[in-house]
Order: sequence, then C-alpha cells, then structure tokens
Amino acid sequence: MDHRITDIDRVIKNAINVMEESKYQIYEICESARAELGSLESELNKVLKETLQTIDKVDRLEQEYRLARIRLTEVSRDFDRYNENDIKAAYDKATQLQLDLLVYREKENYLKARRDDLQKRVKIVENSIERAETIGSQLNVVLEYLSGDLNQVTRILESAKNRQLIGLKIILAQEEERKRIAREIHDGPAQSLANLVLRTEIAERMLNKQEFQMVKHELVDLKGQVRSGLEEIRKIIFNLRPMALDDLGLVPTLRKYVQDFEEKTRIHSTFETIGKEIRLPSAMEAGIYRLVQEAFTNVMKHAHASHVSLKLQYQAQMVKISIQDNGAGFNTKFVEARSKNSSHFGLIGMKERVELLEGRMDIESNIGSGTLITIHIPINADNERRHK
Repeated sequence: MDHRITDIDRVIKNAINVMEESKYQIYEICESARAELGSLESELNKVLKETLQTIDKVDRLEQEYRLARIRLTEVSRDFDRYNENDIKAAYDKATQLQLDLLVYREKENYLKARRDDLQKRVKIVENSIERAETIGSQLNVVLEYLSGDLNQVTRILESAKNRQLIGLKIILAQEEERKRIAREIHDGPAQSLANLVLRTEIAERMLNKQEFQMVKHELVDLKGQVRSGLEEIRKIIFNLRPMALDDLGLVPTLRKYVQDFEEKTRIHSTFETIGKEIRLPSAMEAGIYRLVQEAFTNVMKHAHASHVSLKLQYQAQMVKISIQDNGAGFNTKFVEARSKNSSHFGLIGMKERVELLEGRMDIESNIGSGTLITIHIPINADNERRHK
C-alpha cells in the first residue's frame, strides 16, 4: 500500500508541475489579451468620439452647402445686382463645400466601418479572456485539490470516488455561476447603460439644435430602454435566488419559471401538480428548483425539443418530479462514461444534487425518442405539517 501511495504521490506531483506551468502560460495569455483589450477599447472610444464629431461636421456642411447653392442660384439670376466676380465667388464656395462634404461623408463611412470592426474585435478578445479565466479557475481548483494532504489519497482509494469529487464539482459550479452572472450583467444592463449615456448625449445635441420632435422620439426610446434594462436586472436577481420561493412557495415559483422558459425559448412547456401541496424546508425547495432549472436548461441546449413537461407529485413521504421532452434523446449507457462531455455534465451534476437530498434519479432516453427524468426526494410530511 505504501508503494502504491508513493507512486500516486509522484504522479500527482508531476501533474501539479505541469498544471503550474500551464497556469503561468494561461496567465500570460490572459494578461496579453487584457492589454490588447485595453488598447482596442481606447481606440474604440477615440473612434466613437471622432465619429460623433464627423457626423456633426457633415450636418453643418450639408446646411452650408444648401445655403451656398441657394446663393449661387440667386447670384446667377440677378445680373443687375451681381457681377461676374460675385458669380465666380459663389460658384467657388459651393464647389468647395461640395468637395468638403464628399470628403467628410467618406470619412464618416470609414469611421463607422472602423467602429463596427473594433466592436467585433473587442467582443472576440473578451470571449478569449473569459475562456482563459475559466480554464485558469478550473486549474486553480484542481491544484488546490491535488496539493492537499497525501493521506487523503488513501481515503479516496478506500471510498466511493464520486462522492469525494462532489466538493470539487460544487466549487467549479460556483465559479461558473459567478462568471455567468458577470457575463449577463456585462452583456445586459452594462451595455444598456452605456448605450443610454450615448443616446442622452445625442438628445442633448438635438436640444441645442432645437429639434424638439426628434428629442421627444429619442426620450420615448430611452424610456423603453430603461424599462428593458430594469427587466433584465430583475431577471438576473430572480435567477440568483427567486424571492417567490420564500414568499409563495415551490409551486408558484416553478409555474412562473416554466412560463418564462416558454416565452424565452419558444419551446411549448407545461406544468402539472398532483396531490396536496405542502411547504418543504427552504433548502429542499431551493434544491428542487435548481434541479428543474438544470433539466430545462439541458432541454434548451441539447435536446432540440418542441415540447417539455414538468410534473410535481406530492406523496405521503416523497416528492416525485418528472421532466419529459420530445427531443433528440441519447444513449443512457454512455452518460456516466462521458460525464466530462458538456452535453452530459449537467445530468451528472443533477445526480449529485439529488444524492445530497438523499433522493434517487432515473433517466429514460433513446436516440430520437426524447428523454424522461424522474426524481424522488424523501420528505417527512408529518413534521412539515406540524411546523406549519
């Protein structure tokens, strides 16, 4: 056994060295990408500012060119008041303004194209940084796990490996959730607020030009965008911790989630309850909600289904949850073997969450025949009634 532990220790140390080097390389890649992102954002801000200035310049030149053409027409018709020099001066001014207008219009088109290109490149670099940070955080978690006391290795060898890995996967899930929330805030409310600032500046310029009708339309659009941003923030808060769970209970919260899921994905969704509803412990209700949320997310990402149903059945000592879809299905024999695959990792995480609730999860699926997930969670109904 000691020889076996020594071999394992050597393998772990080699793995740690490799991952430490990889971690440093990922860090360098991440820092390089951040530097590039900073440069791109700085250039983008300059281009945005120059674009606004050029648009204003084009507007002024168009106005001046219209006045110059009117002046040229007036001078050309009235030979009594204006001589040949006046006509030449009016013609030269109109021609010069026309040339300036063409130049600045071309500049405006170039700046807009440059702005669009920079925005795309910023998005690409942000995605690269996000992927690098994800890999780095996963390496950190694994390194912390592998760098622990070697005595833990013997306990891992003597016990069920899946249970020993639950803590690691929970940490990974927490990190992924944090990144998801940061991404939702960046792509949603943060972008909306940045756009609001830009639109407000445009409205301010319109006020200076006394274009009140256009300002009115702009303010109406701004109000709609503020409402949209507020709705996005409320959805993010709801996903973090649905307050309806504490206030209304599991059934109303799930009903609202299923309705929102159908509106968002256009996948026909139904929800049915059987038996007398009882309030469960807060942690258990949250756990069941997350199980349903994970199952529906898997349907949206992988099943290619047109219909999904949720059935919640209250029994004497058990809560039964059934989630069924008419999607592509899969071969259940390979789920455990391919647990690291992104399309099956959610199911493995669900099984581990069910085990934490001392429940059982069964999966029935065949390729082309959809999927049925049945979850049994034990409860003590008598105790719950006394608490109520």
